Amino acid sequence: MIPLLQRIREAGPGAQRARALTALAELGGEPALSAADVAAIERLIRVKLPGDRPEGMWGCWNHWIAVPSGEQTGIMRALGVVDPRPVTFALGNDIVDADGHRRGDDEDPHTGYERVFVTPELDGWTLVLGAWCDPCGEERRDDVLRLCTELSARYGQAQAYYYGGQGDGSAWLIAEHGSVIRRYCETGAGEDELLTLGEPVPYERARRTELGLQPDWDAAQESQEDEEEWQWVAHDLAADLADSYGVSPLRIGPDTPSRGTGVIALTPYGVTHGVPAGAHRI
Repeated sequence: MIPLLQRIREAGPGAQRARALTALAELGGEPALSAADVAAIERLIRVKLPGDRPEGMWGCWNHWIAVPSGEQTGIMRALGVVDPRPVTFALGNDIVDADGHRRGDDEDPHTGYERVFVTPELDGWTLVLGAWCDPCGEERRDDVLRLCTELSARYGQAQAYYYGGQGDGSAWLIAEHGSVIRRYCETGAGEDELLTLGEPVPYERARRTELGLQPDWDAAQESQEDEEEWQWVAHDLAADLADSYGVSPLRIGPDTPSRGTGVIALTPYGVTHGVPAGAHRI
């Protein structure tokens, strides 16, 4: 199909050229596009960027790292992500959402860890969005813990979050000045409790106090009723907790102060395996 679609892009019929471009991107990605088409897409992004405003994340599975700095280049260098390309918020979010649905198999070896969306500075914070930032999944949690520890040594703080937009739970990892002070997961997985590190942070204590629960607790000594009540609340807590520290990508919008340009960058997975094909909205 790709050669047929490429001929339509070159010679028409004109009414089918736009649809052919979408189909080419979906089937073959950028390698299937002509140099002229790639240049036109990049030009469209440049035209849209001056008026681009922050747009909240909408993924089914949302993972991100948050750093209280606008030093985008330094943060990317510390994370080891490369080849940044400017994108609008709509395009960055769409790529992250599409990649988040990939799990890797014989038909599609891509895992969703190949790319991240690095935002411009948002009210003093830079966010790095993508499944590669997962603080609780078995594949990524040790590396994300290490990266947040290193980032916090340089920038004072670094956090990583997971929020399941379809009721799939929450997780948070908080590092300060080179040490992890808290990791907590409530995703329904059997090993969640084994990942707990550190003591509850102020927002956790405040929410428990509002519920009439002890602000500091030992799960082994807590009543089953209290434990279930907290699990129910914590299952949906990541976005609120992130907001209490600074900026949550689920809560940003056109009025969020923004400086700079967001980029899509390749992780070490992307450098090694390439990126999946796909058509995304700009």
